[in-house]
Amino acid sequence: MNIDTLSAYIQQSNQLDRELFSKYDVKRGLRDSNGQGVLVGLTHVGDVHSYTVKDNKPFYEPGKLTYRGISIQDLTRNCVKEKRFGFEETSFLLLFGHLPNAEELNYYENLLGQNRMLDAKFMKANILDHPSKNVINAMATSVLSLYTLDDNPECNSIENVLRQSILLIGTFPTLMVYAYQACLHYHRHESLVIHKPRPDLSTAENILYMLRPDQAYTPLEARLLDLSLIIHAEHGGGNNSTFATHLITSATTDTYSVIAAALGSLKGTRHGGASLKVLEMFNDIKENVQNWDDELEIRDYLMKIINKEAFDKSGLIYGIGHAIYTISDPRAEVLKRYAHELALEKGLEKEFMLHDKIEKMAPGLLSRNKHTHKQMCANVDFYSGFVYAMLNIPEELFIPLFAVARIVGWSAHRMEEIVNEGKIIRPAYKNVGDTLEYVALSDRNL
Repeated sequence: MNIDTLSAYIQQSNQLDRELFSKYDVKRGLRDSNGQGVLVGLTHVGDVHSYTVKDNKPFYEPGKLTYRGISIQDLTRNCVKEKRFGFEETSFLLLFGHLPNAEELNYYENLLGQNRMLDAKFMKANILDHPSKNVINAMATSVLSLYTLDDNPECNSIENVLRQSILLIGTFPTLMVYAYQACLHYHRHESLVIHKPRPDLSTAENILYMLRPDQAYTPLEARLLDLSLIIHAEHGGGNNSTFATHLITSATTDTYSVIAAALGSLKGTRHGGASLKVLEMFNDIKENVQNWDDELEIRDYLMKIINKEAFDKSGLIYGIGHAIYTISDPRAEVLKRYAHELALEKGLEKEFMLHDKIEKMAPGLLSRNKHTHKQMCANVDFYSGFVYAMLNIPEELFIPLFAVARIVGWSAHRMEEIVNEGKIIRPAYKNVGDTLEYVALSDRNL
């Protein structure tokens, strides 16, 4: 008897006949047979739109993402036009349901600024003395530990949950950067560099300020990071981590437990980790395609990837295709528009144009070779990894940065769930196993 034998038992006793899922009309992944999500809730917070239904058939349209009814294109365009950072304004909009006036925005920005700093004893005990090799795990541990510093951690009144949410939104950038610096120091034996956050800086500026040894960044770098935070802040109630937020909130547990669970969801490679695979794939393409201007050479190598002859031999072109968006992903459009500016500033226009060429080629190649009529487009991960790489943000922070943005959406959805006093979420599972008789220990022979 050993662990391999026990593992084999698990494999044998848990296999389900796939035909049974169709027989019992199981909505695997809470999706219909056509891939559309099963309607399980209502929300005012965010909306993901990509099709309209006519005569019971979906008609696909350019993707649209709105926060409290306002498109992310309008949010990002106006922030850039007015030359100011927009993540804080977006955060206010998602939490409180309207765009803030100048007084409201100033008050809210000051609240976040006051919550950037970590208690010194907390930082030493929870981050520096016990560094994790994974930043998301470190953040989840720290979030659960913040419970111990809260004088009223269990109360789920809106006033109390809002206080906790603002604390977490303000603290997340600091938790992320400090967890990463501790990891570098203890696991890679690099110098420990800790910069205190500045309450007068925006979220995007503070991240770059704390992360970089010289604390320096350009206005364009900070603006592009700010835009990335805006477009990652919310994506409806059905994505895995936000649904987990609704799910666990419905059990009436505390804020810290809910957010720790959401972080665990986001860490999964099927959810928050896709941008890493895109970056890895592009590094492979750049190594194997000699002439980035030669579309035939690029196409040939993409076909090798699709035919499972190159890269990770999965047959996937990462960053192409989305569960909801078909014609376009509005988040990718925003990132692409401003990524080009940073690529020019960094002398990386050739890399940008390689992304542009593959974005145009890959959907058609995939459709023809996968024999599918479903239209595909570049998703947000197609450009986010490239943007983070241009900003010299380490790969270990790609998913944590996602969390720094999405904590806003999680908080908004948690409070919406509380306000509406929903039932505990409890879907059904049908048992398809056999009924057996108990066998005495002396009579068992496996």
